[in-house]
Amino acid sequence: MGAGSSSLALESEGGSSPLRPNLDDVPESSVASILMHLDPPEICKLAKVNKTFHGASLADFVWETKLPSNYKYLVEKILGQSPESLSKKEIYARLCQPNCFEDGTKQVWLDKSSGKICVAVSYKALRITGIDDRRYWNHISSEESRFNTIAYLQQIWWLEVVGELEFEFPAGTYSLFFKLQLGKTSKKFGRRACNVDQVHGWGVKPVRFHLSTSNGQQASSECYLHQQGKWGHYRVGDFVADNKNTPMKLKFSMMQIDCTHTKGGVCLDSVFICPSEFREKLKQF
Repeated sequence: MGAGSSSLALESEGGSSPLRPNLDDVPESSVASILMHLDPPEICKLAKVNKTFHGASLADFVWETKLPSNYKYLVEKILGQSPESLSKKEIYARLCQPNCFEDGTKQVWLDKSSGKICVAVSYKALRITGIDDRRYWNHISSEESRFNTIAYLQQIWWLEVVGELEFEFPAGTYSLFFKLQLGKTSKKFGRRACNVDQVHGWGVKPVRFHLSTSNGQQASSECYLHQQGKWGHYRVGDFVADNKNTPMKLKFSMMQIDCTHTKGGVCLDSVFICPSEFREKLKQF
């Protein structure tokens, strides 16, 4: 009895006991079966544990559960490749980056934590009253835009902004926003500054927003523009995608067409579409 206890004590002091399993003994397939139930950031962290976890984290069936149902459409339309030519982890990683399409006027990306789709449409893809007339609009380079350029309205009587998007959305409820700012941003001595001298007319009558879809959904809203010096996401409305693996056509607009007064001093960046549950973290976009 004493000899047996002494032997176990020596094994404990001199190294790991052959009777005590460690993480290297867990089959890779078993690890992969566990990883598929975790969020992508957690999978990437555990991939650093050892070679077994790293190998398990590369399994296609792990990442296919994280990809949106329309990932094949995205790989072909956005990445311009065959879905079979890439591993599922590589597809996920590449789709999490901002991917431009339609001559760089639109971007799509996956939220890294959830794998859900977000889309942005630059003002350059919109039909805007007087956009090519420098008496009304200026095109300004900006680090605050994911498209690196914004449109600044100096003054106009009639404002109408209309856009369209044809895209295959996974099933879910989505919200559409216009990203606007009252005032023109600049940098002075390395600090952000916003000139609001030309801001006028937005408190007289509300701006009207409208959204319609190819399957008959409609949404409208209106509001006064009042927040100066900060970017705001002005919600147009929601729509529901039913995942029939067919593209949905969206048409959206922003109007202030009361010609009894001029309005100006507003920056237009883009239109933003995201899952409705993302509303609380819009500042991240």
